[in-house]
Amino acid sequence: MATRGHVQDPNDRRLRPIYDYLDNGNNKMAIQQADKLLKKHKDLHCAKVLKAIGLQRTGKQDDAFALAREVAALEPTDDNSLQALTILYREMHRPELVTKLYEAAVKKVPNSEEYHSHLFMAYARVGEYKKMQQAGMALYKIVPKNPYYFWSVMSLIMQSISAQDENLSKTMFLPLAERMVEKMVKEDKIEAEAEVELYYMILERLGKYQEALDVIRGKLGEKLTSELQSRENKCMAMYKKLSRWPECNALSRRLLLKNSDDWQFYLTYFDSVFQLIHEAWSPPAEGEHSLEGEVHYSAEEAIKFIEERILEESKSSRHLRGPYLAKLELIRRLRHQGYNDEHKLGDPEELMFQYFKRFGDKPCCFTDLKVFVDLLPASQCTKFINQLLGEVPLSTSTEEKLALPVDIKGLQQHLCVVQLMRLLGLYHSMDKEQKLRAVRELMLRYQHGLEFGKSCLKTELQCSDYYCLLAVHMLLDMWLEAGEERAAWQALTLLEEGLTHSPSNAQFKLLLVRIYCLLGAFEPVVDLYSSLDAKHIQHDTIGYLLTRYAEPLGQYAAASQSCNFALRFFHSNQKDTSEYIIQAYKYGAFEKIPEFIAFRNRLNNSLHFAQVRTERMLLDLMLEANISTSLEESVKSMSLSPEEDDIPWKDLRDNRDLHVFFTWDPKERDISDEHKKLSLEEETLWLRIRSLTLRLVSGLPTLSHPVEPKNSDKTTENGVSSRIDTIRSLLQQLEGVLDAGKRFVERKVQYPFLGPVPTRMAGFFSSGCCQCQTSSFYLVSDIYELDTNGLEDTAEIQERIGNSCDSLLEQLREVFSQCKGDMLEVQDGGLKTHPRILENLVFFVETISIVLWVTSYCDNVLQPYKLNLQKRKKKKKETNTLMPPIFSSFQHYVAGLQLLISSVLEHIKGLETLLAALKLEELSLEDPALSQEEKFTKTVHGKVQSSYQHSLQEIGELLKKRLETMKKLKV
Repeated sequence: MATRGHVQDPNDRRLRPIYDYLDNGNNKMAIQQADKLLKKHKDLHCAKVLKAIGLQRTGKQDDAFALAREVAALEPTDDNSLQALTILYREMHRPELVTKLYEAAVKKVPNSEEYHSHLFMAYARVGEYKKMQQAGMALYKIVPKNPYYFWSVMSLIMQSISAQDENLSKTMFLPLAERMVEKMVKEDKIEAEAEVELYYMILERLGKYQEALDVIRGKLGEKLTSELQSRENKCMAMYKKLSRWPECNALSRRLLLKNSDDWQFYLTYFDSVFQLIHEAWSPPAEGEHSLEGEVHYSAEEAIKFIEERILEESKSSRHLRGPYLAKLELIRRLRHQGYNDEHKLGDPEELMFQYFKRFGDKPCCFTDLKVFVDLLPASQCTKFINQLLGEVPLSTSTEEKLALPVDIKGLQQHLCVVQLMRLLGLYHSMDKEQKLRAVRELMLRYQHGLEFGKSCLKTELQCSDYYCLLAVHMLLDMWLEAGEERAAWQALTLLEEGLTHSPSNAQFKLLLVRIYCLLGAFEPVVDLYSSLDAKHIQHDTIGYLLTRYAEPLGQYAAASQSCNFALRFFHSNQKDTSEYIIQAYKYGAFEKIPEFIAFRNRLNNSLHFAQVRTERMLLDLMLEANISTSLEESVKSMSLSPEEDDIPWKDLRDNRDLHVFFTWDPKERDISDEHKKLSLEEETLWLRIRSLTLRLVSGLPTLSHPVEPKNSDKTTENGVSSRIDTIRSLLQQLEGVLDAGKRFVERKVQYPFLGPVPTRMAGFFSSGCCQCQTSSFYLVSDIYELDTNGLEDTAEIQERIGNSCDSLLEQLREVFSQCKGDMLEVQDGGLKTHPRILENLVFFVETISIVLWVTSYCDNVLQPYKLNLQKRKKKKKETNTLMPPIFSSFQHYVAGLQLLISSVLEHIKGLETLLAALKLEELSLEDPALSQEEKFTKTVHGKVQSSYQHSLQEIGELLKKRLETMKKLKV
């Protein structure tokens, strides 16, 4: 809460109980206490605001806002009221009101440093950069402190960053900022490192690299002390921008002499050497080679330099990896450039072998060598692996007949070799029997390795976990390449077993999530993902693994929950980032402010954010619209409008972490840039389909009010004609996107198993739901046309509507036929899943919901006409008057829908009965030696069975509610 001021102030003592109640979450008592205080002290504004905070937190937003407005109108200047109002407005997500509050306070108390400072920060929260600049200068005039002056300068930079016109940025904002800083430099008023950083930032953005370099190398650069090698790094960046390769080379060489393990400087050193060779650079006849000293400008000098670093390292007591890896990197570059000098450095195979001997017992050894395996000839891979195995100390166990490591170091060495075997493709070339033997051996090694980790804490990983992961990856190869689902069940069993020994192993959990979802079981995934304890940005980077499958697998409650988790993070991002920016201003971390702004924009434009928000709204409509609330109320509560498209299509960012799974696959089997590009195209197409569907549904309530027949002028006045035009336009857009989607699906893109997750688009087309949904939206257009022209002269339209209803009913029956079959069945003593049936059922329920919303609109249109005809009949007492065919067609269609939904419900009951009757305890793995305990097999089977049952239950319940809604139609 806000600070409570000085104890001696009697008002502070009176307010203290209210603060305490609010701090402890006792909002009702806070309101009561505020009311008591206000009876005695009517003019105690802060008490009113604290009461408003209590009301806001108990859900009475309107009452809270009324009270706040009442106090704000008085333009208070006491600190307690202002801070309390600031807290309230933040909780209401109305930061723009805080600026008005402090603008008024500053006018009344123009010399208050505190109020001017608060006003500046209030502008920072809403990104009012011009006003920030003015507020900063006003503050500097009152209190001439450097930070306030540089707040104003930074605000100019932010204006340049946010300016739409780049020319304006470089000709006005940045030059003005530069002049302001130069003034301080000339007056020798630069005091802090942050001020030098700001000057450097301005010069860099203006492209004045030489001037920036002069600043860093000069007296001001001496202030850059907070980061290690900050000055050198900035110099290096400017040398690169200026293409001053001699200085780059000399500086990186000098830094490597100080620390021969700094990899970034090796890369700069090599870049500069080959640039100088390419330019045929030679040193001047007299004087220094460069400003930074001696320059290496030939391959021979680079080779000699690296050899010297290795020689120096060999004499050191502390082993460094950098020089040895630099040697391999230089060989790669010499090969790439076509030089013949690489042999002087030695044979890559021998160098890697020596590296393994020196660092093979370190977990980093594999990742270090992974980068350089392409230097090995394909014919030498097996020989190389055997050579490495010869160096691993193994003792043969008589019981297992397997050579096992004697200690953790030996285990790490062996693990490194096994990982390299996978990377070099030796495991991929095995046949089925060889793979099963290899899996069995890996699991025996895993079990043996657990002996070394008996003292591990629950939060620590077992040192032999990679054996288990490698075994699982091999089983997944068998499943995906040969279609052997038994291998997937074995993989699940091994992972569940591994998780009992390493409860914190994220890779085990992620693989379990992926495999369970592919088998159609979402229930076990919820707890697994929750135990990953995803933090902050991870809700965006790995959240897709969860949100992609929750709804398609029929777990609607879990889908709502997973969408909420993701959306909560995205919604808090705006508020949190504002606080980071304010802290950066306070502490002078100016270079971080553009990073925070970029981070906020990256999240606001996140593809995952747009997907989750769209899916969440469609899910809410499916679960509530025309069940607990009308479609109109649901659409209104979501502030949906068919005309508005708030997805930033041009700026969408794919923030997914597609490398979250460890992989040891060879390059040709691993995820490529092409896969990422195709996945983004697919995700965007699917998002467009879902977004247009949502907007079409949100347009239905705008049409569902009476329109006077044959009165086109009036309908245009009412805006209804424009609304139907919007819906027809959206339908046309949807058709275009669907065509693009079909073309994409026809390409049959296959992603690596551990790469991007395919969307639901292929299932959407193959299930027939795509055609049903578009047909139902076309029905809206026809019914609207009938409504506009009346019943008398629309025989052709009525016939078309009747045919459309019959066709739609037939299409829905076809979709239902795709939902038939067993979801889980026993085959050859193993369990076979059919997740496609479950996904098709979910598509059917979704399509039925859309069809029912359209049918409800049709019912609303036809009902008044039927009532009018019945009234006329009664007046004229005619019994033989024929009713227009549209009513019988529509009644036949509604009866058909009811019958179809009842049939689907019967089918779901049958599936539930079959699932309950499955005796999974009789099933076992093909190879019991792969698992020490049979209980993990039963656990896995039980989880999948339970998940399927839960999904069918939720789908059935939703379908029952839809059937009840259908029975309420009146025509």
